[in-house]
Amino acid sequence: MEGRIEEQRSGAKAQVVNSLRHKYLLNSLLTLVKLPRSTFYDRLKRNYQPDKYQKLKGFITKTFHESKETYGYRRIHFCAIKAGFKCSPMTVNKLMSELDLQVTVYSRHIRGYSSYKGDVGTVNDNLLKQQFEATKPYTVIHTDITQVQLTNGQRGYISAVIDEASGEAIGVVVSNAANKQQLSDTLDLIQTKMPSNSHAIIHSDQGWQYQNRLYQLRIKAMGLIPSMSRKGNCHDNAPMESFFNLMKRECLNRQPIRDLERLEKLVKEYMDWYNTKRISLKHRGLTPIEYRKQELAV
Repeated sequence: MEGRIEEQRSGAKAQVVNSLRHKYLLNSLLTLVKLPRSTFYDRLKRNYQPDKYQKLKGFITKTFHESKETYGYRRIHFCAIKAGFKCSPMTVNKLMSELDLQVTVYSRHIRGYSSYKGDVGTVNDNLLKQQFEATKPYTVIHTDITQVQLTNGQRGYISAVIDEASGEAIGVVVSNAANKQQLSDTLDLIQTKMPSNSHAIIHSDQGWQYQNRLYQLRIKAMGLIPSMSRKGNCHDNAPMESFFNLMKRECLNRQPIRDLERLEKLVKEYMDWYNTKRISLKHRGLTPIEYRKQELAV
């Protein structure tokens, strides 16, 4: 960073000296601004040379902003190669630094939501045991609920279901309460979007919603196989935790959210972008939906 700033300063000094050299002695100007003669001519040469990275810089800037400022140099490098540019990851990293394009992590330390109320129903076995190795879509899905503080003093609750293999957000329901209606609406989305014969494992924590008799009966009627994390162990549902973390860092924590209507709008927009535009290096640069279609077509 210091080297880049010093280079910018020397470039600016060279421009000033060059603009005044027809009025004053060059040596006097260089001495005044403390710029070596060799550096002056080097900067002049650079200023008049065409920028060989001009098109790549434009592509990097466009891709960075289209990613909602969430893509680092690795994903932008992947996009650049896909678009036909010949460059290394380090070149993209250097150019992003020159362009001052930096991914900002929007983290907030707030009390998390927990729906655990003890053993109030059925507690299923942990079938996954932190082995998140599914590669075929609709074989393992994860579900959970998170809360968001609104500026009107209320809270919004987001119930989501994601596919472990593709990372696709299968269904998301935003509500002003984490209740049975939200749970029912979430299950409706699963039933609508997933193949009826998938017989997927559905993994959750031990929240009261998932221990509830109606939930247990319905997922079994849908042909899903229940699995639960151990009590108080968030790592047992890591894919879901990771998804909520991404959504908050890349979208929800970037701005104050005044009410439930605004939260619903932001979540819907993020889901559309996440599923159809956001690439994953883990999946060879495919979006969640692209990965799902490709794998199911095999």
